[in-house]
Amino acid sequence: MAQAGRMGRKFPIGIDKAVDDFIREMKIASGLNTRIIFSAWDEVSGAAEYTNSRFFRDGILYIGLKSSVVRNDLYYRSDSIIKAINDRIAADPLFIKDDPNCHAVVKLVLK
Repeated sequence: MAQAGRMGRKFPIGIDKAVDDFIREMKIASGLNTRIIFSAWDEVSGAAEYTNSRFFRDGILYIGLKSSVVRNDLYYRSDSIIKAINDRIAADPLFIKDDPNCHAVVKLVLK
């Protein structure tokens, strides 16, 4: 019998389930998902050094860039960049796919 105030389980769980439960319990899924999306932007776009600002809300990734030449190049590749970002985040085991506040990238806005 478990003592009061102590957490007890009757069955073992895997570390992946424990981490997922911890992220949900601490309510950090949206912030973690946003950071994963920003990291995927840096890797996929190749424009991390030209990026001034990043913001993500309602499926729209807003990116501020230092160079208009880079912005123009990325604009023409935006569909493939969005697909690559979504592929990258889908493969990340820490990305919480069913978080209602932060999900896949639907649109890319370059400023």
